[in-house]
Amino acid sequence: MPLSTVHWWARHDVLVPSVSAERVKLWSYADLMGLRIIYWLRQTKTTREGATVPRSAMPAVRHALRQLSKLDLSIWSEDTAPAVAVDRGGKIFVTEAAPTPEGPYRQRRLDGNGDLRQITAPFETADGARGPDLRVPRPRLRIVPGKLGGSPHVVHTRVESRALWALVSSGLDEAKVYRLYPAVEPEAIDDALDLERQLARNLCQPMAA
Repeated sequence: MPLSTVHWWARHDVLVPSVSAERVKLWSYADLMGLRIIYWLRQTKTTREGATVPRSAMPAVRHALRQLSKLDLSIWSEDTAPAVAVDRGGKIFVTEAAPTPEGPYRQRRLDGNGDLRQITAPFETADGARGPDLRVPRPRLRIVPGKLGGSPHVVHTRVESRALWALVSSGLDEAKVYRLYPAVEPEAIDDALDLERQLARNLCQPMAA
């Protein structure tokens, strides 16, 4: 979504960055979920049957964000990561554990149709930008709100994907990166670099998400 839109939401108290609302704005894990919620609710959607679903009104957006603010992020861990979804009315659904096809208490399926959207799952925008899964961005990576500031990292380590990407971006050969981190599987390093390449591609698009 356009950065100007995100800043408009911040200025008008729709979603103010919770880490830093100053000139260099910083968003938290919950903020990222909020941005995805706003984006999906304010888009025109299509059901599997091809029917058009109008975008949700702002009261539904504000209702969803109020519910989101009450989520207990302390239950997130590397092994237990709830899935979070929202319906068109702004109601939040949370599973009790990592990826499951159904909503809380088996009430509704998190199937991404025009009525319900899982916001922690891989997220694609109308212009083709693709955001990663906010729990397991790659098989050997995790995102945990209370660990490393929510930075993607190699599972059960403190090795951040952005740190590995910085080495490669500075010109270091990937084989040398493997040797610098002998305790990390090369496949995990590959996962980290693949994620960072995806994020870099998004930033290069006119409407990055």
